Amino acid sequence: MERRELFGSLASSLKGEKKPERLLRPPYFNDESLFQSECHKCEAKCGTVCEEDIIKFNKDETPYIEFGLNGCTYCDKCAIACEFEVLKVENKKYLDIIVTINKDKCVSWHHTMCFSCKDPCFDNAIDFAAMFMPKINDKCTNCGFCISRCPTEAIEIKVL
Repeated sequence: MERRELFGSLASSLKGEKKPERLLRPPYFNDESLFQSECHKCEAKCGTVCEEDIIKFNKDETPYIEFGLNGCTYCDKCAIACEFEVLKVENKKYLDIIVTINKDKCVSWHHTMCFSCKDPCFDNAIDFAAMFMPKINDKCTNCGFCISRCPTEAIEIKVL
């Protein structure tokens, strides 16, 4: 375990975070069963080439995405590095999640000006009605860059 992973896991346990019931896989797969049958043969190359450092590994040595400090740029590097073809560039798709803003947690929905989620969004996928009330629009690529930036953890994901 690298130092960054150790401190990340300690920080998440202090926050009371837990891994989702269903793991969020990198966006280049077509067959979920290949993670179980092939990933244990590999040396975690997909995680080592991820410049955003969002690919982590489960106890069963399969990769999953964790939006700690960054999001996915869909750069293809993890798929190119995958020698067992679990991840393939031709299977590229948006991450299998639904991104929502929890109105109860969002400070903007409570009339405090905050653009923490909008600022890191490369795709202009968050609209604000009258400088408040953010909503995720159909331009969202599920990249996850907005998630860690929210000071109240109001941006939530549901893994499909």
